[in-house]
Amino acid sequence: MLVYNSQTHRKQELKPIREGKISMYVCGPTVYDQIHVGNARTFLDFDVIRRYLIHKGYEVMFAQNLTDVDDKIINRANEQGRTAEEVASEFSDASIEQMHRFGIMDPDIRPRATREIDTMQDMISELIAGGHAYAPGNGDVYFSVRSDPSYGVVSGRNVDELMVGARIEENEEKRDPLDFALWKAAKPGEPSWPSPGGDGRPGWHTECCAMVHRYLGTPLDIHGGGADLAFPHHENESAQASCAWGVPLANVWMHTGMLMIDGEKMSKSLGNFYTLKEILDKYPAEAVRLLMLQTHYRSPLDFSFKRLDGVVGTWQRLAGCVRNLRWAADNAEAAGNAGGDASGLVDASAKAREAFEAQMDDDFNTAGALAAVFDLVTTANTYLDQAGASASAEGCRAAADAIEDLLGILGIGLGLDEEDGGLPHELVGLAAELVGYAGDDPAEATDALLEARSAARAAKDWGKADSIRDGIAALGLVIEDTAAGPRVHKGE
Repeated sequence: MLVYNSQTHRKQELKPIREGKISMYVCGPTVYDQIHVGNARTFLDFDVIRRYLIHKGYEVMFAQNLTDVDDKIINRANEQGRTAEEVASEFSDASIEQMHRFGIMDPDIRPRATREIDTMQDMISELIAGGHAYAPGNGDVYFSVRSDPSYGVVSGRNVDELMVGARIEENEEKRDPLDFALWKAAKPGEPSWPSPGGDGRPGWHTECCAMVHRYLGTPLDIHGGGADLAFPHHENESAQASCAWGVPLANVWMHTGMLMIDGEKMSKSLGNFYTLKEILDKYPAEAVRLLMLQTHYRSPLDFSFKRLDGVVGTWQRLAGCVRNLRWAADNAEAAGNAGGDASGLVDASAKAREAFEAQMDDDFNTAGALAAVFDLVTTANTYLDQAGASASAEGCRAAADAIEDLLGILGIGLGLDEEDGGLPHELVGLAAELVGYAGDDPAEATDALLEARSAARAAKDWGKADSIRDGIAALGLVIEDTAAGPRVHKGE
C-alpha cells in the first residue's frame, strides 16, 4: 500500500512500526463554535483512511484530541459573558454530536487538553533541561527554535527564510522572534493551572505533542490534519518531540487539501461560511460524504450546494440500483428459477472489488474507488434492463453485495435497512378496503395490492389501478415498475 508522505513529498510503502498495527493521530477541533464544513472534510478523509486500514486487516489505534483551552475559546467566552470552561464544554459536546451525525467513527482515545496538563508540564521540563526551552521569569516558557537543527523538516521551511518574512512581535522576553510559547503566564479572568514557573496555561503546539507521546508513543505511524496545520502547528509539534525525546514525532505526515466554496476560500466576511450542522440539517450525511469523497484527499475540494443537490440524486440512484438488484434476485428465487447466465454480473462485481482496492491502495484514492463502484452500477442497470424477468439471482446478489460492501468501506450507507425494515401496518387496512384482503401481514397485503393493480391494468380498469396507486402513495410509499415486476418502497 502506497501512502503520500507530506514531509518527503513522495509516495512510499506503508511500513508500520509494529507489524499489523497502526498508530494514528489527527488534530481535532478547537471547541469554541460549531465545527465548519472545512473541518468536516479533514475528519471525513481520515475517518475513511482509518476504515480502509481496518478493512485491510490492520489493528488501528486512533487518537484525536479536543483543544478545550485556547485564545479563541477565551475570546468567545468574554464575548458571551461566560466562562471558558462553559464554552468549551458546550462545543465539545456539539462537535461530538455532529461527528456522529456525519458517520465519523469515535476515536479510540479522545484526550482533552485541560485534562492533560501534567503531561504537558513534564514535556516542558524535559525541553528546559535539554536547553531547548527557557523561562524569562515572567511566567512564560518559550521553545528555542534555533536549538533544533532539524527545524523545518515537516513543512520544508528554512529558518533563515522564515526570519525574512517574520512579523517581529513587541515581546522583549523572547530571545528570537521565531520562538513560540510552550506555557503562557496566567492573565486575569483566564483559565490557569499551577506550574513550577507560575500559574498559566499551555500553548497550542504543546498540547498535541504531549498527548501523542503519552497515548501513542513516539514515533507514531501516521500524524494527520489539514494542510493549513503543516506550518506552524505540525512543524512545532515535530520540533518539540525531536528535542524532548530524541525521535521524530511521526513516520508519516498526511495533510488534506483545503475546502473551497464555489471556487472561493470559505470565510465569514464573504458570507460563504457554513457549519457542518447547517449542512446536515438540510442534506443526508451519506450524500455529503459521497460529494467530498469524489475528490482525492490531498486535492482542494470545491464544495457547492449545486453539486451537493446533484449528489443527493446520485446517492438515491445508487440505492435504487441495489434495491432493484435485490428485488430481481428475490423474484427469481420466489419463482423457483435462478434465472439466466450469472457470469457477466459476477465477473463485473469481482472486477469492481479489485479496481476499488487498487485505487485505495494507491494513497487512498477515494475518487478512483468510487469510479469503480459507479462503473458496476452502470453495468448492473444495463443488465437489469436487458435481462428483465430472466435476471440471474446469483448475478444480481453478487452486484448488490459488491456495491453495498464497497460503499460501506467508505462509510456510505444506502438507507436500505431502514427502508425495508417494515412496511406500515396501514397497508393491511388499505388492502382490506380496496381488494378484500383478510390477513394481518403488511407484506402479504402489499402483494395483494400489487397483484390487484396488475390485474386491473391488464383489464384496462384504470380507475381501480389508480385508486390502489393513490392509496399507497397516501402512506408515503411509491410503486416502482421494474423489469422484474412492481415493488413498493418509501418515497424519496
